[in-house]
Amino acid sequence: MNQFLNEIKQASTIAISGHERPDGDCVGSCLGLYNYITENYKEKKVSLFLDPIKESFSYIAHFDKVQEELEEEAKYDLVIVLDCGDIERLGKRSKLFYQGNRTVCIDHHITNTGFSDVCIIDAKASSTCEVLFEQLELEAISHNVAVALYTGIIHDTGVLKFSNTSKRTLQIVGELVEKGVDTAKIIDDSFFQKTYVQNQILGRALLESVLVLDGKCIYSEIKHKYFEFYEATSADLSGIIDQLRITKGVEVAILATEKEPGQYKVSMRSNGKVDVSVIASYFGGGGHIKASGCTMSGSIYDVINNLTLHIERQLNGET
Repeated sequence: MNQFLNEIKQASTIAISGHERPDGDCVGSCLGLYNYITENYKEKKVSLFLDPIKESFSYIAHFDKVQEELEEEAKYDLVIVLDCGDIERLGKRSKLFYQGNRTVCIDHHITNTGFSDVCIIDAKASSTCEVLFEQLELEAISHNVAVALYTGIIHDTGVLKFSNTSKRTLQIVGELVEKGVDTAKIIDDSFFQKTYVQNQILGRALLESVLVLDGKCIYSEIKHKYFEFYEATSADLSGIIDQLRITKGVEVAILATEKEPGQYKVSMRSNGKVDVSVIASYFGGGGHIKASGCTMSGSIYDVINNLTLHIERQLNGET
C-alpha cells in the first residue's frame, strides 16, 4: 500500500476539496476520490467541499454530495486537496486546510508550492486525475470512479489533443474505458454541449476580441455587467479561452474577466512559444506552461499592456 492509501487507511474523518471555480479536472478528481473512498472504505466519514459545479457534470456519481459551506467547527483526521497549487487557490475554503490533523495535496501544476504534509505532484502528468489514478488500486476503481477520472482527463487534455497527452495518459484512458466508460456521451455532455447563455456570451467574447502584437496575441474582456445581462455565472465562460487560442496565427490567448471595477481574473493559453506560467507567476498566479492564470488590478488596458510586454519579450527570445 502506497503512502497516500495508507494516509486514508489511518484516518476516520476525511475532507476533500479543490480549487475555487472548479473545472473538469478538479471536479473529476474530487468526485473520483470521494467515490473511491466511500466505496472501498465504507467505515470512513467523508465530506466534499467545492464551489457550485456545473450541472453538466451531474452524471458523475454523488454529484449531489458536494457541499459549498464548510462545517466551521469540524476537525478532520485528513484533509485532501486536489488540483490546487497553493492554499489561496482554495478560495473561501482555505480555512479547511487548517481543520485537518494531516494534509495531502495531489496536483500536476508546475507552480505548486508543496504546502501540505504529503505532496504528490507530477508536473509531467496531463491532469490531476492522471496523478490520482496512479495512487489508486486498479482493481478497486469502479465504473463510477472511472467516469469521474475520465472526465478530468479529457477536460485537461482538450479531449486528448493537447500536447500534455502522453503515452501514459492514453494507457490510463484505456484502463478507464475497460471499466465501461461511455466516452462519447461524456465528451458531448460535459465538454462540447453548451447552453444558450453560454453560446451568447461566447459569441460576444469572440466579436469583441482584439488582435495585438502583429496578430500573435488575442485578448477578450468579459465585463462584469455581462453576467447580469446574460444571467450568467463564471461557469458559463468555459471554452471561451480555448476558442480564442485556436485563432490562426495566434501564439497566446488572454481572457480577462472583470470581477469588480478595476480587478480582473486573467486566463492565458499558449500554443507553445510562450511559457505563460512564468508570466502568471510574475503577477502572483500560476499554472502550466501552456495554461495559466492570475488576478490583476487596473483598467483593461493596464492589464493587457502589462501582459503583452512579457509575452513580447518571450516571443523575441528575451528572458
